[in-house]
Amino acid sequence: MFLNKDVQPLYNEKGLLQGVFIAANKWFENKSELEAILFSQQEANPSARTVFNEEPLKDWETLLSYWDFNYPVEKIVKCKNCGSCTDDWTLDDPKKFRLKAANLGGLVSFLCLECQHRVTKKHFKDHICYECSPFTCQAR
Repeated sequence: MFLNKDVQPLYNEKGLLQGVFIAANKWFENKSELEAILFSQQEANPSARTVFNEEPLKDWETLLSYWDFNYPVEKIVKCKNCGSCTDDWTLDDPKKFRLKAANLGGLVSFLCLECQHRVTKKHFKDHICYECSPFTCQAR
C-alpha cells in the first residue's frame, strides 16, 4: 500500500516503536480506509479513545527530551493575526494558546484561542521560524 518513503517508523532511545509518520498525500489518498481501521479499534476498545480536546503534552515532553537545537527551549508564542502573545504558554491561566501538535522534527503548532488562527513554530538547528495561518478543519 505504501512505499518506504511514505511511511516512517519513529523509535525512542531504547529502540522501541513509538509511532508512525504517514506522508500527507498517502493519508489523504487512503483517509477513509485508515480512519475506518483506527476508529473501529476505538469503538472496540474504549480505553484506546483519544480525547481530542486535550493537549498532546506527551509529544511536547518527547521533543524536550530529545532537544538538540543550538539554543535553549523557548515557550514564547505570538499570534501575528490578533497580536495575542505569551512568554510561557505552559503557565498561562487562562490559556491564550492550546498546543495542537509537537514532533521530534521540531514542528510545534498551537491554536490561538483569541482568533482561532494556527501558530506554527518551526525549530531549526540555529533559529525558529514563526508562521500564522487561519485554522481550517477537515471533517472526517
